[in-house]
Amino acid sequence: MENVDKTCDADGFEAARGVILEHCLALAPFDGWTGRMLSDAIRAADVDAATAKAAFPAGVRDVIRYWSAVADEMMGDAMAAPGFAEQRIRDKVAGAVRARLEILHDDKEAVRRSTALLASPSMGPLAAKLVWATADAIWRGLGDKSTDFNFYTKRAILSGVITSTMARWLADDSEDEAATHAFLDARIGNVMQFEKAKAQAKKLGIDPAAPIEWFAKLRYPAGR
Repeated sequence: MENVDKTCDADGFEAARGVILEHCLALAPFDGWTGRMLSDAIRAADVDAATAKAAFPAGVRDVIRYWSAVADEMMGDAMAAPGFAEQRIRDKVAGAVRARLEILHDDKEAVRRSTALLASPSMGPLAAKLVWATADAIWRGLGDKSTDFNFYTKRAILSGVITSTMARWLADDSEDEAATHAFLDARIGNVMQFEKAKAQAKKLGIDPAAPIEWFAKLRYPAGR
């Protein structure tokens, strides 16, 4: 992955994180995301042990977390490109997810090995946080200002789209990955169904941000 040193260097260890990550991405496809792989990457990066520990206190977990954050930031850059803002909302969402897949394309095997690790029960909370952060980055990049019910529902639905699309992408070995793109387009429909349902609810005088009131009106319609 290029430009792995883009995130804000708030603590002075960004350069070390970037070079260690580069070596991890070269080794992980063969060795997996293990402590030994990280040690080898640190040696190859010529970073001293104290600096590496400060850069990634939690070891492999922190490397994967950092990698995902870098990919999210690069995706944000793609969303800021000329012409992106003029697209339909569904095309923007799909374009953002595609941009992230393109960013990870050259490191697909490293992604596959990290996905296997994140699927373990002990890594479940981290996996959920990472996909949520990506969904949040997309909605924020689209200028979403929703709160409460809408805020969480939009991100939950998009998290499901991202997760299922990533799984399809990892299984897609074709040159153009057309099957993945078709799958994503179909899943984006789920996002838009929520938006349509929300708009219809507002026409009926129902506030989607107040689900209790919503369900009460469905059960006890006016005039009954």
